[in-house]
Amino acid sequence: MASFIDRVKLQVSAGNGGNGCVSLHREKFRPLGGPDGGDGGHGGDVIFYVDPNVHTLLDLHFQRHLKAGNGNQGRGDNRDGARGETLRVPVPNGTVVFVDGAEFADMTGKGTEVTVAKGGRGGRGNAHLVSKQRRAPGFAELGEPGVDHEVVMELKSVADVGLIGYPSAGKSSLIAAMSAARPKIADYPFTTLTPNLGVVAAGETTYTIADVPGLIPGAASGKGLGLEFLRHIERCAVLAHVVDTANLESDRNPAADIAVIERELEEYGGLAEKPRVIVLNKVDIPDGKDLAEIMRPELEEFGWPIFEASAVSRAGLKELNFAFAKEVEEHRAAQPEIEGPRVVIAPKALDSDKFTVRRLTPAFEGDVEFEVTGAKPERWLRTTNFDNEEAIGYLADRLAKLGVEQALVNEGAEPGSVVRIGDREFEWEPTDPELIATVSPRGTDPRFERSDRKSAEERRAEHDARRADRLERIRLEKEAKGKSRRNR
Repeated sequence: MASFIDRVKLQVSAGNGGNGCVSLHREKFRPLGGPDGGDGGHGGDVIFYVDPNVHTLLDLHFQRHLKAGNGNQGRGDNRDGARGETLRVPVPNGTVVFVDGAEFADMTGKGTEVTVAKGGRGGRGNAHLVSKQRRAPGFAELGEPGVDHEVVMELKSVADVGLIGYPSAGKSSLIAAMSAARPKIADYPFTTLTPNLGVVAAGETTYTIADVPGLIPGAASGKGLGLEFLRHIERCAVLAHVVDTANLESDRNPAADIAVIERELEEYGGLAEKPRVIVLNKVDIPDGKDLAEIMRPELEEFGWPIFEASAVSRAGLKELNFAFAKEVEEHRAAQPEIEGPRVVIAPKALDSDKFTVRRLTPAFEGDVEFEVTGAKPERWLRTTNFDNEEAIGYLADRLAKLGVEQALVNEGAEPGSVVRIGDREFEWEPTDPELIATVSPRGTDPRFERSDRKSAEERRAEHDARRADRLERIRLEKEAKGKSRRNR
């Protein structure tokens, strides 16, 4: 079984933030020490970084789920929770990261790193929720959940020279002859099942050389093995067509082989501008030498440099080596200088005050009538402890200050209307700005203790009655319009 893995699919989860702490300072002779609940620790991030000692995605192939550490809960005496442990994942040079189906990062160059999943924020303790109106908060914020992504990673080998050609053309033999690489070599097609990479020195120039196995007619559309490995030549500086001149099949010739491979490269796309050379391999065999001489005029019509070589006798390898080095040097000189590691990252949306209120058409009684979407309202709901009345009142005050309540009124919302924010649904009641949790017992809110406050059943009955009245008014208006038309 081949150990070269160049594509993996993972579930990546950042750490959850720790909850804030609810605590009051207790000390002898200091009865009013005040709140001292610490903040929860932030969740750990998941970071990918380029490690030059990693060459495949084999290790990640057996780790289907990556999870960073969770943040610890805050404690009293203003002690914040510890931050969750960040998970750093080494990846090979040339890895492309896709997050939720979209390209997220192209990682090339030592030192490149990118945060794939951001840890959740830790909740604020009650010491950080103090205000002039709320001197001793009896609640704290919950930690935010960490980001969870489906990640696909594809490896595109970073090689300077790419050897392409039919199976058994001698690509692996050339790499073995020109470098210290020792790929598998045999006398049957599809011997090479994974790209081979070798390092070659030509004078003061050092470059890498790789082969692409399994290129046959239809490779770009999924036939054979070519589609799995065509991406490994996207970063090459020069492509070398390796042609088997000792092939005795009567229906094939070097020019036809090159034309077939070029059609596959054109169909794959993005490789038209790369320089090409032609390598006539196996010229140490008499038939190969004769065929190379016969086909040279036809091959010259492609307009690319032509070299004759033999991996067995090593004839022509020196000239071929320096020709590759020249093309690589020209390619490197033409590239713009990049300061620091190269990484392409999708932009992130800002956590702004913007939100939208949308009126829905409920299909059944009790369905959601209004939907509020926005980064801040949804984040506030995630950090609210709905078992604490004071925390709910604090959330209502924040939403009112942001303008959510006014937007609901503008859209026609009435007390008792069903509103959805994030994954929560509730019956909306306007906030009374005169009643703020200042003198109520810790953890409670006067808005939940009023003697005239109706029960949920009473509010639902009133809501149903108002809705029935609206429907009746609509029906009467339609009947009146129909009568007026008939009278005309």
